[in-house]
Amino acid sequence: MTTTPATATTTTATANPGDSLTREAFDTVGTYVTLFGAVSAVVLGTVAVMALTHHPVTAFLWVRGGILLALAPLLRRYVNQASQGSRPAFDRVRTLATTLPVAVVGVDLVPGLCPAWYAVLQGLSALALVAVAVLTRGAVLRAAFSGRGERV
Repeated sequence: MTTTPATATTTTATANPGDSLTREAFDTVGTYVTLFGAVSAVVLGTVAVMALTHHPVTAFLWVRGGILLALAPLLRRYVNQASQGSRPAFDRVRTLATTLPVAVVGVDLVPGLCPAWYAVLQGLSALALVAVAVLTRGAVLRAAFSGRGERV
């Protein structure tokens, strides 16, 4: 922390959510969240095609595909809020990007629960979230939110 005697203001030496490196990092995070949504849409579309062509599809495939697709706009909203300085939104992105891939892969490993093609497509969507988890734990974004409080 530095204090300027003339103005008696205190500032912290952290990155600003508006600086170019932080903006670039959030843009990349947003791209990966969009990729997650796109793969989730492909998964749900594939389930629909399989159902229309009279292949066996279970309610689990529909529900899980729909839930993961519905999470994409929510995650995107949190990324947008975090890029504007919202620490709670940033924490939500970090938490979801860490737990969702583990949950997706963990459920996919349950024998007989879903077909191999479904597990592979869901695993691809999880990879996009792994990238988000890595980026949100990187130095640039951690520095932007290293202070205390709701806004940086």
